[in-house]
Amino acid sequence: MTRRVLAVDGGGIRGIIPAMVVAHIERKMKKSAGQLFDLMVGTSTGGILTLGLSRPGPGRPAQFSAKRVVKLYEDHGEHIFAHSLWRKLRSAGGILEEAYSHQNLEAVLKQYFAEATLGDCTVPTMVTTYDIQNRESVFLKSWLPEHGAVLCRDAARATSAAPTYFEPKPLNIDAAQHVLIDGGVFMNTPSVSALAEAKRLFPGEQIKVLSIGTGELTRAIPYHQAKTWGSALWVMSLLDCIFDGAAKAADYQMRLFLGTNYLRLQTPLHYASDDIDDASKGNIRNLKQTARELIKQEEGSVYHFFNDGG
Repeated sequence: MTRRVLAVDGGGIRGIIPAMVVAHIERKMKKSAGQLFDLMVGTSTGGILTLGLSRPGPGRPAQFSAKRVVKLYEDHGEHIFAHSLWRKLRSAGGILEEAYSHQNLEAVLKQYFAEATLGDCTVPTMVTTYDIQNRESVFLKSWLPEHGAVLCRDAARATSAAPTYFEPKPLNIDAAQHVLIDGGVFMNTPSVSALAEAKRLFPGEQIKVLSIGTGELTRAIPYHQAKTWGSALWVMSLLDCIFDGAAKAADYQMRLFLGTNYLRLQTPLHYASDDIDDASKGNIRNLKQTARELIKQEEGSVYHFFNDGG
């Protein structure tokens, strides 16, 4: 039996790209993501997407279609990434304090996830986080009894707590205290961990992994600029370098591990902004156009992923 796995990158508002890709797949296949995949894994914005796709709803396999998650980005992006003039001055652009209030994000997540827990997920679902208090990576897994009581909205908040953007998320898990931040600091592209978990969940079975990115960075950092940067100016660009480098390394490893049973959908951000917090109407329009071009370009590859090999 072939087991199909979905792995979705982090990238803030750029999560609209994988959301639109999955919405297209659902429409073409006439099935929900929960019916198409046996395991879903996400980091940061990818974690929000995968949790949404796996959230149970009355009379249907998931509360959210990918199309509805696209609407989440469109309708609430500017609210999530909104800050007052006072906060801009107080945070010095995210250097002295997180750039955005976590309260806006938590309000949106509460609206969408309500009281659903990880144990309620209809498909095995995992999101990545990092515990800064205990200095360890934490993989929140819907199938583990000790994680079952964690609210989906808390898991989504934890995996998307990007440093300098949102404050960490304190969370009790199985009576243990954790302080969690965005899993992207060590794994912005979770495909390798998704494969490892799939091998444990489905031993001896064929595994195919669909990995969806949130847009490849194209903005150069010239030497004449970087050589004069101090620690403050390096902070934001260093995060970009970590995320981008980790994504490329994971892609290389997955091609070696799975060959043709692995499909990576990623596209350069030629005209959409690579800022994870640019939720302006103009940039959302550009991100949607980028997603449409990626869908058109990879239509054949996606068809073969679902129609070849069982």
